[in-house]
Amino acid sequence: MSELMKAVTAKNYGNPSVLEIKEIPKPIITENEILIKVYSTTVNRTDTGILTAEYFVSRIYSGLLRPKLPSPGTDFAGIVESCGINVTNFKPGDKVFGFYDEGISSQAQFMKINSQGPVEIMPKGLSFNEAAASLEGAHYGYNFINKVKINAGAKVLIYGASGSIGSALLQLCLNLNLEVTAVCGTNAVELIKSFGVKKVIDYTKEDFTSTIEPQDFVFDAVGKSRFSICKKILKQKGIYISSELGPKGENLFLALFTPLFGEKKVIFPIPSNCKRTVKMMKGLIEKGEYKA
Repeated sequence: MSELMKAVTAKNYGNPSVLEIKEIPKPIITENEILIKVYSTTVNRTDTGILTAEYFVSRIYSGLLRPKLPSPGTDFAGIVESCGINVTNFKPGDKVFGFYDEGISSQAQFMKINSQGPVEIMPKGLSFNEAAASLEGAHYGYNFINKVKINAGAKVLIYGASGSIGSALLQLCLNLNLEVTAVCGTNAVELIKSFGVKKVIDYTKEDFTSTIEPQDFVFDAVGKSRFSICKKILKQKGIYISSELGPKGENLFLALFTPLFGEKKVIFPIPSNCKRTVKMMKGLIEKGEYKA
């Protein structure tokens, strides 16, 4: 009989009401996998997107009619419980963290992952909570800036700078010596200033599009603005990138057509390579250049 564990489960797509905590079989690893006891995970917008299947295209990898994975979850921090016979880069007792945007069933007591996948040894001194919170937003934030060529000193406005993606993107941009303007709510102003941002706009008190000089880039990290709104604060060859598709998927169409009809354009940041992100974030954390 299979050993059991507790896990969050979802038989169908829907809102959080479809989630249940149940006992399900503990994962059995193959020769190239590691079994991880999960100490921390997050509930993030990737999880929400998979659970609700709001964008039908996500069902290509998550399951056409219902979720195919036994449990939700895309990021984790925990301890290696056991290793497959071919695994050489991890050993039982290692503290590890990782992220995979197609789902890895990490909202459970135990999970498995390929040892060559998006998983790394945790940076020393980092708590499990900090480690788990270091990756999902950073992955999407990094996939903003790696889609464009950015020179040091470029002017960048980040809308939604206090969110998961925004706070990660903010730190990545500061590491590149960019001139950052952050837009956030009142309760986050002091937090954002603590990162070293000199220009912070409270969107509840002022309209950022009328109080800011022209920008090389506008990064909408929460998907709540639009190119049509931000266009007037972009420089002649400025670029707008959003974390969301926009109303009726307009950002996909704008990414195709704005390069043809004007110098100001939209780029859609299709994310890729979670393994690269996890490795990169480990390095930045170890150098003290990133904080969840």
